[in-house]
Amino acid sequence: MEEMKYITIFQDVTSVTPRDCIVSDELNSIVFVVDNDKVGLAVGKRGYNVKYLAKLFGKSIDVVGWAENLEEFVKNIFTPARVYRIQLIESSNRRLLYVYVDPKDKGIAIGKNGRNVVKAKMLMKRYYGIDGVVIY
Repeated sequence: MEEMKYITIFQDVTSVTPRDCIVSDELNSIVFVVDNDKVGLAVGKRGYNVKYLAKLFGKSIDVVGWAENLEEFVKNIFTPARVYRIQLIESSNRRLLYVYVDPKDKGIAIGKNGRNVVKAKMLMKRYYGIDGVVIY
């Protein structure tokens, strides 16, 4: 129910209808998944909408562009880090996604305290049933 409230307010502020909203207490953040061509509109000029929503909700806000293709979706999650390859390893009881990024962008890809990896893991689990994400 909490997600519906966030979606409604997000829509009112940004004029963008999100595809999904994921609240993470672990990260103290809310991730909104929007159509890829609407990311700029959702974020707003100089990040105004994201800053406003973060202040309003008291949580950090992430906006991720949706893509039907797994590789494109992963690239969108880790933007601005440059992802040059992904590899999905499946065993009998686990699915792991290895994300290869430009070595200069590794810190950006991982994020402070690993927050981008946690965000990616949440999204991959929800949409693709992937259990873990590893950055290389």
